[in-house]
Amino acid sequence: MSQIQMLRADPMVLARRQAIVSALSRAVSQGAVITGDTGLRAFETDALTAYRAVPLAAVLPQTTAEVSRVLKFCNENSIKVVARGAGTSLSGGALPLEDCIVLGLSRMNRVLDVNFADRTATVEAGITNLGISNAVAQARFFYAPDPSSQLACTIGGNIAMNSGGAHCLKYGVTANNVLKLKMVLMDGEIVELGGDYLDGQGYDLLGFAVGSEGQFGVVTEATVRILRQAEAARPLLIGFPSAEAAGGCVAAIVADGLIPVAIEFMDKLAIQVCGDFAKAGYPRDAEAMLIVEVEGSERDIEEQIARVTEIAGRFDPTTIQISQSEEQSAAIWKGRKAAFGAVGRISDFYCMDGVIPLGKQAGVLKQVGKVGEKYGLKILNIFHAGDGNLHPLILYNANDGREKVAAEECGAELLKLCVDAGGCLTGEHGVGIEKRELMRYQYTEADLIQQMRVKAAFDPQWLLNPGKVFPLDLQDRFMAGAQ
Repeated sequence: MSQIQMLRADPMVLARRQAIVSALSRAVSQGAVITGDTGLRAFETDALTAYRAVPLAAVLPQTTAEVSRVLKFCNENSIKVVARGAGTSLSGGALPLEDCIVLGLSRMNRVLDVNFADRTATVEAGITNLGISNAVAQARFFYAPDPSSQLACTIGGNIAMNSGGAHCLKYGVTANNVLKLKMVLMDGEIVELGGDYLDGQGYDLLGFAVGSEGQFGVVTEATVRILRQAEAARPLLIGFPSAEAAGGCVAAIVADGLIPVAIEFMDKLAIQVCGDFAKAGYPRDAEAMLIVEVEGSERDIEEQIARVTEIAGRFDPTTIQISQSEEQSAAIWKGRKAAFGAVGRISDFYCMDGVIPLGKQAGVLKQVGKVGEKYGLKILNIFHAGDGNLHPLILYNANDGREKVAAEECGAELLKLCVDAGGCLTGEHGVGIEKRELMRYQYTEADLIQQMRVKAAFDPQWLLNPGKVFPLDLQDRFMAGAQ
């Protein structure tokens, strides 16, 4: 029997646990509290599956009022809380602790209001990212941010991590597409941040909340921007003889003043793995490939394609393929959107999320390869090239302890490489537990303490999503000083 199991078998611990579960059951509708190891296995980890812990209980509220009652009780009894959407976090952002409850928002998934005149939709936090677009598609509107997991990930998780996606080059990330939030603070108070239009009056507390990784409160509703669908869109596949040539082409496209809807990068291994999976006709002889998508009227598209083709020609492309049908366009994007599943068929992988300046892409990509060689690991590069958001996938054997350690050390070195190039540790996956000890590499201790003061203003007891974002020893010192 493990130490955790022995602790859970302790009569005093069992009595406290039963008292907590009883109180939580009174705060929410019947059947909304999950206990027992079998039921809780679904909540023990997120997409960073190397780490896991079975929580004390899971609660699945259906209304903001229920969330408020749960948090008020937990605050009064010093119980830690981890909010969870769909569990797609790649940084361990929804990873629970043994002594916490998981507050799952998956049942809060309704569209509350759509205002086509003002181009907004108000939704509950548990609706999927793609679900918003589907709800307004009949009127030819859509919700712009589109992370690869958009079929499963929820808007609440998107808000927590400030998610982006392939089309954020033109339309921005979550922070650029959220107008207002309803959020429950740890003491149960329900607040509204932002307004019904951009740049509302007063302090920009909305800016604090988006990207805060569940550290300040639990978002239950959001008013987001919806946009008119373009008249048409068309992607191009451009193959290059080297990753450096592809990176140079990206910088040249943006420097020319042309802003495509998306510019996505794949290296040779990604071309092969994703192309085979989607049967998308990717150029297997290329060392690197860009997917460049443009949109507008047919005339606009033809003009943009001509400009992209001319710029790409400066970098000796091995092939340029222009989509000729909706089916071909869908296949091209299927390969990119299904990248994680395609790679998962051949290997375990560890996905990083650093950001670099566009002008540094060619040099950084060369260094990424050298870091992989240093650790004896293959690295598959596939990322949002238009905004410099790298997603190196480090391939390793999860059943080999040494390879697991090597993959983590390799990932840390790649993130440091991004910071050294003038970038940062994360673009859209968040810090979670994955990058918390690396925060010192990007920020000074004074910077981190100031960030922690903001956290403490919203959550004085540090009960919300504990153990995330900030280095653990610094959290302990801060709490000791605060007390």
